[in-house]
Amino acid sequence: MKRIYRKELWQRIGKANEDFGLVEEGDHIALGLSGGKDSTALLYTMTEWQKFSPVSFRITAITLDMGWEGDLTPLKNYCAETGVPYHIEHTNIGPIVFETRKESNPCSLCARLRRGTLHNIAKNLGCNKVALGHHLDDALETLLLCMSFESRFKTFKPRTYLDRADITLIRPMIYVEERTIIKLVKRLSLPVIHNPCPANGQTKRQDMKKVVSSWEKLAPSLRDNLLGALKNSSLWPR
Repeated sequence: MKRIYRKELWQRIGKANEDFGLVEEGDHIALGLSGGKDSTALLYTMTEWQKFSPVSFRITAITLDMGWEGDLTPLKNYCAETGVPYHIEHTNIGPIVFETRKESNPCSLCARLRRGTLHNIAKNLGCNKVALGHHLDDALETLLLCMSFESRFKTFKPRTYLDRADITLIRPMIYVEERTIIKLVKRLSLPVIHNPCPANGQTKRQDMKKVVSSWEKLAPSLRDNLLGALKNSSLWPR
């Protein structure tokens, strides 16, 4: 466990914060808590970060109820244990996307609706930043998806200011590999709830995960090399 704390997790989180100025004095950060492994790992790391950070910041966890039946008790209990304020927003995003609109590409519309709702709630709660649980594998998969299907060299940024919403998105785990998060969640028994989305595990992103794993057999340092390419590009200015 010490290795996860020192190198695979905290050194990479600290480096991302150093490179992009993700957490600053006085921040009130809305943390998107879906209940998946990534968001619960993010909640853990942010609450631990508060204990030793030289800057003072607050966290409020936000879960969007997508309109499907689900038990959020594990998330409620974990937030209570860690002393993090917890807000649940009930929506009909799931039924709108899959039942009313019957989207052929449901992920795109769903993501837009979730982002808009999360940003509005964060502003209403007085937050100036929104923290998302995206990690290194997410960034690399997005990069390869954009290159493969859109002819664009593009992925999301570690820090993005949204002028329309007047809020800043941050991704503290952007340098952390997914396998590190999996080990962390398992060893600490962090709460993870089932994702009821009909499209879960059946997306192009899931296919791209397999591509990255296959390429890694040829180039064991693939993830770090692609990360280096991103850091040397204009996509992630520092």
